[in-house]
Amino acid sequence: MAINKLKQGDPETRVTVESCYKQSTVIRWQQGKTLDALDSIAEEIPVAMIYNGISHVVMMASPCDLEDFALGFSLSEGIIRKPEEIYELDLVMADPESLAAGIEIRISITTQRSVQLKQRRRNLTGRTGCGLCGAESLQQAIRPVKPVQPRPLPHSTAVQTAISQLSDNQPLQTITGACHGAAWCDNAGNIRLIREDVGRHNALDKLLGVLQRENTDLSDGFALVSSRASYEMVHKASSCGIGTLVAVSAPTGLALELAQQAGLNLIGFARTGRHVIYNQAEIADSEE
Repeated sequence: MAINKLKQGDPETRVTVESCYKQSTVIRWQQGKTLDALDSIAEEIPVAMIYNGISHVVMMASPCDLEDFALGFSLSEGIIRKPEEIYELDLVMADPESLAAGIEIRISITTQRSVQLKQRRRNLTGRTGCGLCGAESLQQAIRPVKPVQPRPLPHSTAVQTAISQLSDNQPLQTITGACHGAAWCDNAGNIRLIREDVGRHNALDKLLGVLQRENTDLSDGFALVSSRASYEMVHKASSCGIGTLVAVSAPTGLALELAQQAGLNLIGFARTGRHVIYNQAEIADSEE
């Protein structure tokens, strides 16, 4: 898979963390007093996924790590089955003068996958809100979940270690307070990879993309997300072979049902000093 860096005409540009937020003047009220101040505001731009010249979806996303986003989304949505089915990936700014105008991700995929994508006839604009916008039928809305290889439940100490490291590994969230994070943690709970985005689904797709690009051993760890565990978060995790999903907030009923069907370990309300095991695929030998 050839990934070409962001293009704005001829020059190449790298979208850094600094490009993902801007400064704005605000009026801050605190303890009965107001004062003028500067605040850091997270950027949110339209990102179009275009497969073999046909626009498939427009997402609202943070403009960083878009190569990972495109690969993770393509895999978790079943558009491709393996990274090798992407031939080329280009990032092109709609307006060379402004990121706010949006970015096109032009993805070249195999003919077989392109034909299958056309047959799906889906329009997913607005996906970050509900995850099902544009589905043409109930059958499309609730897709079958892919079973995962059962893996031991992470030790409680590992879960707590991961939670303790999450905030320190989220620079965009620290700066803006408006971004979700999705992290890959090793079996000891240490965060090894993390991706951020204004959308929780996008953050997870970005993580799934970088895990694939780096050929990460998915049997050696678990995913941690800074959001609730919705149906789609469980579906995306299982579709890419992740055996354990840990969420800072609660799961939904459908997410729990799908986790049970997939054999996915599901942990929610992961906070300092506590977490809740909602589904356990296999008992960890090392757990007390």
